[in-house]
Amino acid sequence: MTIAQSTEFPRPEPVGHGPGVVGTPDEFAELLPQTRRALLHRLAVGQAEGRAPSMTGAVVRDGRAVWTGARGAVAGEAPHGDVQYRIGSLTKTFVAVLVLRLRDEGRLRLEDPVGRHLEGTPVPDATIAQLLSHSAGLAAEPRGPWWERTAGELRPEPADLFDERPQRLPAGRHHYSNVGYALLGALVERLRDGVPWGEVLRREVLEPLGMDRTTLRPEKPYASGWAVHPWADALLPEPAEDTGLMGPAGQLWSTLQDLCRWAAFLLRGDARVLGAASLAEMRTPAVPPESGTWDAGYGLGVQLLRREGRLLVGHQGSMPGFLAALWADAEEDVAGVVLTNCTSGPAAGALAADLTGIVLAHEPRIPEPWRPLTGPLDPELLALTGPWYWGANPHALRLRAERGLELTPLSGAGRSSRFRAEEDGTWTGLDGYYAGETLRVRRDRDGAVSHLDLGTFVFTRGPYEPSAPVPGGVDPEGWRD
Repeated sequence: MTIAQSTEFPRPEPVGHGPGVVGTPDEFAELLPQTRRALLHRLAVGQAEGRAPSMTGAVVRDGRAVWTGARGAVAGEAPHGDVQYRIGSLTKTFVAVLVLRLRDEGRLRLEDPVGRHLEGTPVPDATIAQLLSHSAGLAAEPRGPWWERTAGELRPEPADLFDERPQRLPAGRHHYSNVGYALLGALVERLRDGVPWGEVLRREVLEPLGMDRTTLRPEKPYASGWAVHPWADALLPEPAEDTGLMGPAGQLWSTLQDLCRWAAFLLRGDARVLGAASLAEMRTPAVPPESGTWDAGYGLGVQLLRREGRLLVGHQGSMPGFLAALWADAEEDVAGVVLTNCTSGPAAGALAADLTGIVLAHEPRIPEPWRPLTGPLDPELLALTGPWYWGANPHALRLRAERGLELTPLSGAGRSSRFRAEEDGTWTGLDGYYAGETLRVRRDRDGAVSHLDLGTFVFTRGPYEPSAPVPGGVDPEGWRD
């Protein structure tokens, strides 16, 4: 096989034109030369040490591809951003978005047992949330021979996916299950009136995002999948089967360009597909760690990784002949994508994470300029801001855009949360300890603000203020020396 070496693609390519994703190649901000060289060096080392026939990589920042590169060859030529690779379990992120769309439409609830919507499943009590987060305790793989290398016709019916013991562990523990995502694909088809999940994906997600090179079956130009001999520089072709009912676990083929669009979507959302709030929900750890701390976890359809003090979200994927990885840092609005066509060898996940780290190390994110709030200020809302005390622990309440609030501790340990304004005059916690909890402003008989009630916690204007209804009361003699 002829190996053609490439440095970088001529310019970063546009990743789409949806909300939050900007325009044409001329608008891309160039990375510094030393940053570009460091990225190319990391990709080159990954391809050479991993002995990959070809490898492509990209960095997405601020909704656009800012760097793309490639090494090796596909059909004797350097791969470009429109060459398809199989992306394996990255497929699961697409399926999860389809399920969240159904939830946002009111067609299902995440706490619903799957049997409520999907008849005949041998695990009817597994909830949709558990299937999304791999916490239903289901078997990791379907019944029968190695599903990734055999035709889907071997398992023509959903019942053919399970053996006599479909549940391996009690529900609640994380246990990765490819077969669980086969059920989610079937669920999508059932609630979309029998339309195949791949067609639903094309209509509802891929077309709106401009991802016309993401398909169930390979379409030219595409890379062939190879196994690399462990002790010799020799190649063996791998099969590329249609996995049938197991497709939602890892069937998709995609390109670097399309996955840059997908990374931008996962970071920012798109009102035509799924909003930022639902994507933030996907990024929230869904299963508690079995130890006190965690370096890797799982949300709703996405993997979570703590790396060098940063939280990355995305997924890794593997199928015979292919490895893929997409890791995104939502706080820094940057993502790395890597695609390669060999079964094993390259550490695609570490490489994709390193691409994001290189950009942040060489060119730290420049924050958005501060701007004042727009629109008329509500004097009563502004009067709520400032110091509040939970017992003797001082906190600050700040006013944010769209009547939102943010509560942060001012000293010692404390709990921070942001809050979304609701139409009934309350606020709902968006993150941290108070996520989902209700913040209410309580008033006295004269209508003056008495205290804040946050999920039964009382916040007062003074530390243990005697006039406020502090649970358990305040010693009548007050503070003393």
